Amino acid sequence: MKIIAALIFIASTIFPIWELATPATVIISESQVRWEASKVTGNHWGYVPIKNAELDYSDEKITGGTFDMDMVNLTVEDLTDPKSNGNLTNHLKSDDFFSVEKFNTSTFEITEAKTSNGTDYTISGVLTIKGISHPASFPAKVTVAGTTITAVGALTFDRTDYDIKFRSGNFFENLGDQMIYDEVKLDVKLVATI
Repeated sequence: MKIIAALIFIASTIFPIWELATPATVIISESQVRWEASKVTGNHWGYVPIKNAELDYSDEKITGGTFDMDMVNLTVEDLTDPKSNGNLTNHLKSDDFFSVEKFNTSTFEITEAKTSNGTDYTISGVLTIKGISHPASFPAKVTVAGTTITAVGALTFDRTDYDIKFRSGNFFENLGDQMIYDEVKLDVKLVATI
């Protein structure tokens, strides 16, 4: 009888937690990561496709999640000349930048999602690029319409933290207008259904 009573007690404490947790299914086709990087003479931007993503949603709030970026299929969108576009795209995939042959996926894992109103968040987590992981945090806005959750945020990271030092002014001298700034911006949009 004691065992049965213990099982009932455990069930009564666990099941309410399960009821609160709502799995959110990320819609990959509507979600995206837009990258932007700057140099002395201008900037470039494009997209990194999301290939896998999970969003944890509980008690009407985001509580965690992760998204994987497909580095193999990153694009450059600001260059319309096919040759220039191809050259930059291939260079970004090379060992000067993201070493895509060795590291074909970059990941952001949410470790904490703070909000006071369910709309304005501070998202903290771990960003992994080229197998190197560092903590990162950024502000995000979350809207809920019916069963659809849309989370939008802008994450900025220092590329040199991930061993991407090509034409960085912090590692090379006399670059002049060939210098590339270290900060890279990622505009993240995740759309999910609950």
